[in-house]
Amino acid sequence: MIEIDDVRAAAARLTDQVLDTPCVASKTLSQLTGCQVFLKFENLQYTASFKERGACNKLAQLAPDERRRGVIAMSAGNHAQGVAYHAQRLGIRAVIVMPRFTPGVKIERTRGFGAEVVLHGHTLDEARAHARALAEQQGLVFVHPYDDEAIMAGQGTVALEMLRDQPSLDALVVAVGGGGLIAGMATVARALRPDIEIIGIQTERFPSMFNVIKGEHRPLGNSTIAEGIAVGTPGTLTQAVIRERVDDVLLVDEGDVEQAIVMLLEIEKTLVEGAGAASLAALLRYPQRFAGKRVGLVLSGGNIDPMLLASIIERGMVRAGRLARIRISARDVPGNLARITAIVAETGANIDEVHHQRAFTLLAAQNVAIELVLQTRGPAHLRQVIEALQTAGFDTQPA
Repeated sequence: MIEIDDVRAAAARLTDQVLDTPCVASKTLSQLTGCQVFLKFENLQYTASFKERGACNKLAQLAPDERRRGVIAMSAGNHAQGVAYHAQRLGIRAVIVMPRFTPGVKIERTRGFGAEVVLHGHTLDEARAHARALAEQQGLVFVHPYDDEAIMAGQGTVALEMLRDQPSLDALVVAVGGGGLIAGMATVARALRPDIEIIGIQTERFPSMFNVIKGEHRPLGNSTIAEGIAVGTPGTLTQAVIRERVDDVLLVDEGDVEQAIVMLLEIEKTLVEGAGAASLAALLRYPQRFAGKRVGLVLSGGNIDPMLLASIIERGMVRAGRLARIRISARDVPGNLARITAIVAETGANIDEVHHQRAFTLLAAQNVAIELVLQTRGPAHLRQVIEALQTAGFDTQPA
């Protein structure tokens, strides 16, 4: 089991090789969540993820013969980029096996770092088995994404920096996939602050570590917005550390994660992927658990597919009532649609989409069903729009 001296040695190796990222308070998020929130911006790393800490620590310790043979890794994206980037920097050949569901942005960035990318399997376990087979065939050194002492020690440097910058934190809230990050961080935290609370976060669709630690048997899903922690088989080494040094593991749902991504983008002006937002999602899901505490969150990564991000932003606007649908029943006569749009304009709302339906409706033949998608300032503003249309004689309801 790794100890804090292993993490301190890793920190020395990582000096000037990875970014010492800021860990700062968020006043707005603190007001919204009811606790004092401190954000560790690991999405600002060169590869936009904490994963390069472990990768760099591992590669820096390879023997000359291992460097000549090259390395292979299995990853859904962030570990891949960390290994690829530092292998390129050190002149080491890197082969990366990625599951077929990996977002395109992570695949292209990994290739951009000079790695040979192999897409194989529909799960991380299938990709891992293929990577092991290739390692044997080609004599490559397998760099595990989390179940490796050097990897855990590298990731643990996140906690060294957080507790140096914010020594009075009451809790650390950390996303958990295979467990490498929280195992490394818990090792540091328990040594420096034995009283600190350490909480792991997984999604309800991939509760693999939760099941192991809690002795439950919740089913695993097929996909999650937090694909970076969509791990079916948690690490053996990491399990041992988590059992001894982590206080609890909590679950969040997809909606919590989506909301956290939008909040971080809108409030902190920072882009995170699903796994990177999981820690904030926990504060939203369990506000009483963290009320009044000084809580450190790790924004673990920022590699998110642009199309997925666009969908999340739009869905977030719907949840906030800033993007809404209304249905209007009106007489099918010239000028009525113009009157409706004029009333909407007078209220200050903006029309995003118009659907004008005559045939597929149960209304009388001389009537028409109109559906508007509106951009509003929120629920109160939407009610004003509906009331204005109703006052003008149009049968209007939220869709």
